Amino acid sequence: MFSSQGPSLRELAVQALSSVERGYDLLAPKFDHTPFRTPDGVLDAAADALRPLGPFGPGLDVCCGTGAGMRILTPLCRGRVTGVDFSTGMLAQARRAHPEAEWVQADVRALSFAEDFDLAVSFGALGHFLPAERPALFAGVHRALRPGGLFAFPIGAPPPVTSGWYWALLGFDLAMRARNAVWRPPFVMYYGTCPLSAVRTELTAAGFTVTTTPLTALGHREDGSPRYRLVLARRT
Repeated sequence: MFSSQGPSLRELAVQALSSVERGYDLLAPKFDHTPFRTPDGVLDAAADALRPLGPFGPGLDVCCGTGAGMRILTPLCRGRVTGVDFSTGMLAQARRAHPEAEWVQADVRALSFAEDFDLAVSFGALGHFLPAERPALFAGVHRALRPGGLFAFPIGAPPPVTSGWYWALLGFDLAMRARNAVWRPPFVMYYGTCPLSAVRTELTAAGFTVTTTPLTALGHREDGSPRYRLVLARRT
């Protein structure tokens, strides 16, 4: 799962015992060599789904990390592209990789943009927000978009109870809850706290019209349903 250029077990342990912000500052130089970075296949599938809906003007990558989302945001947008994240270390890596983009350090639960963008995307970030925090995140993205603007992000279908992945992810979430119960500061990263039904309800409450499209290139589950969908939340 980790390349030889990725973090050591000790480095991962130090990160896990830090705050979210400090943990990602520490992990940033080696983040792209971990399985935590959104795979190019997911990015490309999202781009294929978004391309017929464009072209777009200015674009925003919410929780941009090291800037992997620029792989699709830059070709889709005719205006400026901006990444926002709260980790100094992650933004430093993003600036080096994509000097042509704009980078903003901010807490995405309190975005200051106002009708600045036509497209906002986010990849692999929802697990860093507790359910009670997501409404503020979605409200901020809604404000940042122009009327008719689109907020898009992939979301995976939950693995079946009979699969090893189900129990692995459940075990991770339980371990993280135990860690946060006894250690401060907390490190918020959960896999089972953002089901599509809840996310759809919260986006609708924030003022979006929500649809989804299957990302069939990423495969299907045993029941024939897609493993991933792209959530398309439009500001109306």
